[in-house]
Amino acid sequence: MVAEVPAGARADAAQWAGEPERGSALLLRAMMFLSLHLGRPVARLILYGIAGYFFAFAPAARRGSLKYLRLALGREPTPADRFRQVFAFASTILDRFYLIKGRTGLLEVTCEGEDFMQAAYESGAGAFLLGAHLGSFEIMSAVGRTRPGLRVAMAMYDRQASRVTSFFRSGAVDPPEIIALGQLDAMLRIRDCLEEGRFVGMLADRSLGDTAAQVVSFLGHPALFPSGPMRVAAALRRRVIFMTGLYRGGNRYHLVFQPLADFSQPCPRGREVAVREAVQRYAALLEAHCRRDPYNWFNFYDFWHGARPGATAPGTRS
Repeated sequence: MVAEVPAGARADAAQWAGEPERGSALLLRAMMFLSLHLGRPVARLILYGIAGYFFAFAPAARRGSLKYLRLALGREPTPADRFRQVFAFASTILDRFYLIKGRTGLLEVTCEGEDFMQAAYESGAGAFLLGAHLGSFEIMSAVGRTRPGLRVAMAMYDRQASRVTSFFRSGAVDPPEIIALGQLDAMLRIRDCLEEGRFVGMLADRSLGDTAAQVVSFLGHPALFPSGPMRVAAALRRRVIFMTGLYRGGNRYHLVFQPLADFSQPCPRGREVAVREAVQRYAALLEAHCRRDPYNWFNFYDFWHGARPGATAPGTRS
């Protein structure tokens, strides 16, 4: 079942946007200095202490993690399960220090669906890459920067550009192009990127209070997923590819590219139906990866809050 929801319900589910951001620029600068000068093995030892601190002193994040892990694991998570999720998140943050400085050789990266991705690139038509707060999106961007022509522009709302994201962007040797959604020229910039045969990346698992969203079943419960990214892809008649960079422990990452939707051809049942089915498929792919790699989920809040089964907005049909 899928349904559009009114702005009030969307605001309830966008509680993550109002959560105070933990961490500080001073801590990030200190960790960057240590990681780059002492090396990754030493930095990872320090990381255990940092992850332990947030594990112990972030009760709201702990509650959100507990609810998610119960659903993804299908059992009551142990403290070791919950710490493993926090440490996986901290590990991806640490590795971003190396990625933004171009030290991709420190990481071992495997890829699933590389032929599909290469074919999409060689077609020259451009495509959307839809990711999530699952694993590391930066690992994909970093790998792309090592391949001539394979570049990704990130489209995001200003509210999605957190202090941590801004810090990494300012310190990058080769910062990614950012397209600020909500601005007048955003759609023109996205269209130009696609017409140049480039990829446009978006994270599509967090709903903002004033953006269109749908109620979709996720891990057995109704959850809100934004429909805006699919609507943009449909309006521009482009292919959509699901991607994630899963952290597999140590220095290992696994990139996954999977076909998600193709709006280049008209849908016989209409664009609205095609968009809704694409959002459902996105949620289904995300759920499959959460069950397979449960510790890679980095939405540390009540993801299901505010999603009411059967909710509909005026003038829409479920």
